[in-house]
Amino acid sequence: MLKEYRTIKELVGPLMLVDQVSGVTYNELMEIRQGDGQIRRGKVLEVSGDTALVQLFESSRGLRMDDSTARFLGRSIELSVSTDMLGRVFDGMGNPKDGGPAIIPDKRMDINGEPLNPAARDYPSEFIQTGISVIDGLNTLVRGQKLPVFSGSGLPHAQLATQIARQARVLGDDSKFAVVFAAIGITFEEADYFISDFRRTGAIERAVLFMNLASDPAVERISTPRMALTAAEYLAYEKGMDVLVIMTDITNYAEALREVSAARKEVPGRRGYPGYMYTDLASLYERAGRIKGKAGSITQIPILTMPEDDKSHPIPDLTGYITEGQIILSRELYRKGVIPPIDAMPSLSRLKDKGIGAGKTRRDHADTMNQLFAAYSRGKEAKELAVILGEGSLSDVDKQYAKFADAFETRYVSQGYQTNRSIEETLNLGWELLKMLPRTELKRIRSELLEAYLPLPENGEAK
Repeated sequence: MLKEYRTIKELVGPLMLVDQVSGVTYNELMEIRQGDGQIRRGKVLEVSGDTALVQLFESSRGLRMDDSTARFLGRSIELSVSTDMLGRVFDGMGNPKDGGPAIIPDKRMDINGEPLNPAARDYPSEFIQTGISVIDGLNTLVRGQKLPVFSGSGLPHAQLATQIARQARVLGDDSKFAVVFAAIGITFEEADYFISDFRRTGAIERAVLFMNLASDPAVERISTPRMALTAAEYLAYEKGMDVLVIMTDITNYAEALREVSAARKEVPGRRGYPGYMYTDLASLYERAGRIKGKAGSITQIPILTMPEDDKSHPIPDLTGYITEGQIILSRELYRKGVIPPIDAMPSLSRLKDKGIGAGKTRRDHADTMNQLFAAYSRGKEAKELAVILGEGSLSDVDKQYAKFADAFETRYVSQGYQTNRSIEETLNLGWELLKMLPRTELKRIRSELLEAYLPLPENGEAK
């Protein structure tokens, strides 16, 4: 029998103090029953002696302390999981948001997950096709990887997120691929856009959506990504599915973390964020991966907006330490009309070499990737030099590189949000662009691959 307390002492906004408690633990769920029978829920933020600090999930408006009783439930937040979750939309606390019936659970899982033995992890090594050339060709996503997208305010990360969710798949096995999409602290218009796009394209049939609005409590915002990851762990490790988890916007999550930390009167760290933010973000990101002996996997694409486009801001900085690379959206490319505006040069996938090559993508993938990077870099340098000294100062080869850089942005990077390119199409497009350069400049491609994909003319002379 759970003990009830009539010792609510203080109520300030969503925060409440309950006195003379015993056996209460951090993160524990609690219920407040009001005199009229209404029930509100909250979570324990801090326990000091026999006093518990609680944050409510709902507004405290109309709550009367004198006729309310508090009851601590002895457990943290749990999510009811089942394969019936696929095709459904939930709020940030796991309640159905699409008007459908409640989920009949196979089981209930703690949203904080369970510790995973590092020795049980399997190495990510299989290619995931997103249909976006600049990711598939140059910054390849691998099954079990965590690859964040660094965006800026006003850049189209929402459109990129829905495109990846719609197009991503593991080659050769579409039947066991699912997407878990967590929207954190977004506006109603953004939530409507995500839900409408998933339904319009039919992608919702293989997806689970968690929608947390900006008007929802901060404590719910902290729970939302954990709800999504718990659903992903059930589908991956219990049902053997390859799950792609997309979370947007991690910046809103970190802001909620700072708000709750301030409510607990903790000593702030960098820019007011809690000193444990690195550990907290790691507790989310490290739930990606593969487990030896299990068929499923969890691949993460967290999306965050960099305040003032600052890569050294604590949120992208700490995210970069934990994850395996980053995809960076460029404001300059966006102004040029390049869609999606992914900047290939600073973007990086640290595991890309593990997911490409013969038997995974194609044997020429690594060589063409390196050559495209090198050629685009030199082309950008040539264009910058032309701005300073004039185009007449460029050599003929530099002019070819400058033209290559323009063609690379307009044809390879800029493909729109509706184009879904196979890895074969992406690799072939790379060869078409490399034909713009003299054969003697293609020094990063092995001669046998040049002969196979870019043979010499019959007279034997190089271009």
